[in-house]
Amino acid sequence: MRILLLGCTGFIGQELIPKLLKDGHELCIVSRRNIDKLHWKIKKDKISFIKSDLSTENAWKDIHIIKQLKSCKGIVNLTGEPIADKRWNKKQKLEIKKSRIKTTSLLMKTLKNLKINPNVIVNASAIGFYGTSLTKEFTENSPSGNDFLANLCKSWELEAKQKPRFTRIVILRIGIVLNSEGGALGKMMPLFKLGLGGPIGNGNQWMSWIHRKDLCDLIAKILINKRFSGTYNAVAPEPVTMKVFSKLLADCLRRPNLVPVPGVPLKIFLGEGAKLVLEGQKVISKKLSSNLFSFQYPLLKQALDAETKK
Repeated sequence: MRILLLGCTGFIGQELIPKLLKDGHELCIVSRRNIDKLHWKIKKDKISFIKSDLSTENAWKDIHIIKQLKSCKGIVNLTGEPIADKRWNKKQKLEIKKSRIKTTSLLMKTLKNLKINPNVIVNASAIGFYGTSLTKEFTENSPSGNDFLANLCKSWELEAKQKPRFTRIVILRIGIVLNSEGGALGKMMPLFKLGLGGPIGNGNQWMSWIHRKDLCDLIAKILINKRFSGTYNAVAPEPVTMKVFSKLLADCLRRPNLVPVPGVPLKIFLGEGAKLVLEGQKVISKKLSSNLFSFQYPLLKQALDAETKK
């Protein structure tokens, strides 16, 4: 299948792109990043690449992008400014919104204006859709929250649902993606290896996670399996508290679990965004049944063992 990848040059794309190439797909990537600065374990001549900011209307008038839209059978939309890399000031929040909502809106409008009907679109969202809670459990049927990220995800998903009439749409509310090469685990492992690891905040907040390989396998399966349709929580079956996560990581690394990270520095560094780390949410998937998708890493210890033994 010829697949157009929007974004996909970050942490998830590092595994998704080799996976899709191995499966025999033809790929074209559109990203704001420069391909020469990407550290991929693949030959760049195996893919087509267009550098463009898809949150601008002019990008969608580019003849090269239009040509790719007309020739692709599937689209994976993972565009978006990283959530937890910078403090959530007014400017950063606008960039987070624009990079997701504007890009997705322009994608759907362009497809409909040009009467293009790809077979399938996989569009990212996040478990932040549900808001944060220390006590509630959320499934795909739970209502949205009412904080910044919840409202962002709600608007993002509404734009994704404006897809062409005959296109299958799958929206993935993605949890914390685990891999030692980046993300939350990539930031925590060096501290734990030095014996300076410990739970963040009070440790009672929930972590709903998925191993990066499982997420990429799920996306690959969605592209070719018509049984997938609608919205799914892309999380492993076993959410855990931060205390449990911290202890398991320390045990896997054979290091102490002694130094808690206070919430105050996170609030200073991330501002409002610290709420995601300090409160979290317990999310499970009622729709990803075992006969639809089998996780390679359904349990956290399996996932952490795989990453700490690399």
